[in-house]
Amino acid sequence: MIYAVSSQNPWVWNMPKLHKHRAKPSLSPVVCLLNHSNPTGNAVNERPTLTVMTRRVVVKEVYKEKEREDVGNRQMVLLCGLGYWVQGFRCFPWLALNFHMATNLNLHPSTLQLVQNTANLPMVAKPLYGILSDAICINGARRIPYLAMGGLLQVLSWSLLALVPIAQEVLPYLIAAVLISNLGASIAEVAQDALVAEYGKKHKIGGLQSYAFMALAAGGILGNLIGGYFLQKMPPRTMFVIFSSLLSLQLVISFSTREESLGIGQISGQKLSRQSISENIRKQVSDLVVAISDKSISQPLVWIIGSIAMVPMLSGSIFCYQTQCLNLDPTVIGLSRVIGQFVLLSGTVLYNRFWKKISMRKLIGMVQILYASSLLLDLILVKQINLKWGIPNEVFALCFSGLAEIVAQFKLLPFSVLFANLCPKGCEGSLTAFLASALCLSSIASAFLGVGLASCLGVTSGDYSGLTMGILAQFLAALVPLRWLHSLPMSQPVEKRRKRSMSRRARRNRRVGKVVLGSVNIYRRERE
Repeated sequence: MIYAVSSQNPWVWNMPKLHKHRAKPSLSPVVCLLNHSNPTGNAVNERPTLTVMTRRVVVKEVYKEKEREDVGNRQMVLLCGLGYWVQGFRCFPWLALNFHMATNLNLHPSTLQLVQNTANLPMVAKPLYGILSDAICINGARRIPYLAMGGLLQVLSWSLLALVPIAQEVLPYLIAAVLISNLGASIAEVAQDALVAEYGKKHKIGGLQSYAFMALAAGGILGNLIGGYFLQKMPPRTMFVIFSSLLSLQLVISFSTREESLGIGQISGQKLSRQSISENIRKQVSDLVVAISDKSISQPLVWIIGSIAMVPMLSGSIFCYQTQCLNLDPTVIGLSRVIGQFVLLSGTVLYNRFWKKISMRKLIGMVQILYASSLLLDLILVKQINLKWGIPNEVFALCFSGLAEIVAQFKLLPFSVLFANLCPKGCEGSLTAFLASALCLSSIASAFLGVGLASCLGVTSGDYSGLTMGILAQFLAALVPLRWLHSLPMSQPVEKRRKRSMSRRARRNRRVGKVVLGSVNIYRRERE
């Protein structure tokens, strides 16, 4: 028991109280030196010890919390960093698959482009995966189980392509394996995007989408850099085995990571029992509809979808022209994409450091004009104008072949940051998945539009003369979205700062809590 101790001499008569200057109360405990007047003086002497012990407990708890945050940050960097890197490294097996279909299976350019974009159909269902990820928890977790599920499907599909010969040689089986692969990739991407958005909002870390783009570009750089070399030295199925091994490593890391260690919200068992799965799904669908109905989200979303869908894609025809007509080496095509990924990585760093301050409407307008201009670089290669300038086909394709594709990828970065900032809480997976699905659907529409355009212009494996008109049509279509540039916001949404109502000293030493032990009130301070 701790007794209150008077700091006055008990043998002095009470004097009338005078109005003296009152000293500021001290936050440290008062130690009485008149031990003979207090029969329980030992209790008084124990008060500093009690304060020190309490402060030690508080410091220990703060240290443990800081240590848990550091562990969660390291796990987040490893999990999502590797996930986005593997997502960018998917160009490594796809380069082998494209060459296999163009050279070994001798597919028509339009057929090759149809196969490439039909394989992206599972990406269209990303909103469904996002709603399921937000509404249905597996062992109390909403992201990592779906990440592991997607990795497992990818390991299965690429292992089939590597180990089962019929999956490589028969086109329907090949398409089925690729569909399974993209199904797993889409589920994993939805879980990763939602995890990054939720983790960034929970810990108030901005710019995580930029770092995700950096990891994505780094994976693309390495995949394209070694893809062409490996394709010359080994068969495609060996490259499929290598990629399956990387996916297996990602799968092991996903199984070994607990979502609660990342510090994001967990769903309790009582809440799960009160709400059925159907109620959760209906709620997520309703929240998604409300979020999309907001003009700050719907108008930029419609613009980016339209700017992609209205430009006909001729990538399959250009690829067949480079490999069959110009006889470009696979290493040249791989290195051209490496240079493009370096450009994307540099642009992402510059955006995160400097270009984020530029008006979004102005930045997207300049990027769209650059994208339309970069489409004309393929016209220079088709008309062989580069040879008149003394530039060989290999050098020109190496430097400028993949520039238009990279500019189109970079255009998505400001929109990803915008939607991540505007995303309502609890709707991260649904909204990011809907965005990815809409972008994928617009890309598929652009690809089918390109197939129709190539067929109308008479582009075949032996006649590429119609590519000139096709590229000019691409250029004009890419300039059309500038007409509706006013629908984009002027700048990115910024988090409102709190008003400065506290004094400088009060902000330095802010009372953040009070611990009550018996009748002793011990305050702890935190340096702001």
